[in-house]
Amino acid sequence: MTGSFSTITGHASENKLTALRLDFPAGSRARATRFWHHLSAPVLAQHLLAVARRAKIQQALLHQISSGYLPGERLTHHHPEVSGMKHPQCLELLDSEERLRAFMHEHAEELRKVRAVLFLCELPLAHDGPGSR
Repeated sequence: MTGSFSTITGHASENKLTALRLDFPAGSRARATRFWHHLSAPVLAQHLLAVARRAKIQQALLHQISSGYLPGERLTHHHPEVSGMKHPQCLELLDSEERLRAFMHEHAEELRKVRAVLFLCELPLAHDGPGSR
């Protein structure tokens, strides 16, 4: 357990771990890049997860939103049987600020309708162990 914790904190102290939060409606679609995409464009969340993986972004998490709203939209609630097209989704990417900014630049077309917020993790946690103080 401490191995993975120390790996995360070691990476944070070397590269100033940064979080990029991408918020967008659940019904958002990525741009069509292949013939079949013109029939049904890929879901934006799944597309961004795949391109983040190919870009070797350290961590990507698609958060389940139970309730919320995006700017200018009504409050919506998640229902397991019905998905609202305007219900918010949140994809969070963790890596260095430089790599996340490069990712945003490279995928600017897909991110133009996405609310992006960058958080610099200035205080990385250190594992001192029990009785260290």
